Amino acid sequence: MAEPARSGRRDCVSRQTKRCIKFGSFVLLILYIAVLIYVCFFSEDYGRDVVTSYYRYNFIPFKEIRRFYIYRDVVGIRAFLANLFGNVLAFMPFGFFMPILRLRLRKWYCMLGMTFLLSLMIEITQLLTRVGSFDVDDLILNTSGGILGYLLFYIINKVRRKWNGA
Repeated sequence: MAEPARSGRRDCVSRQTKRCIKFGSFVLLILYIAVLIYVCFFSEDYGRDVVTSYYRYNFIPFKEIRRFYIYRDVVGIRAFLANLFGNVLAFMPFGFFMPILRLRLRKWYCMLGMTFLLSLMIEITQLLTRVGSFDVDDLILNTSGGILGYLLFYIINKVRRKWNGA
């Protein structure tokens, strides 16, 4: 009879731990989104401080990635890597935290859609407000980052379940 009580206590601690993880993930997701909005729309980096009479946009997939690769010696390896991996890394937290907060998003295709939609919203807002630049390559890289973040969540969740014997 003592066994069920211990088991119940373990479930209670587990439930409390899950609540703490969800709350912490929610706080980190809010902070992440605030930083993402700042970087995408208000930061003076990435040409947002330059006022020009024309607007930069790219609707051709892989055009900017290819251009940065071809001219990597001119723009510098740092700019090339920042363009390529910056967008991927920028969306990894979204792909990691969302499945923690929403059970429906624990399927890769749901996360793919959510990440793509978030990225598309940002790119369309940049296009309409002429802040930053609309780039279809960003959609590809951002979505890839969200999926990599989801993959990290998935691996950690699998290891955690195996470790806990669930």
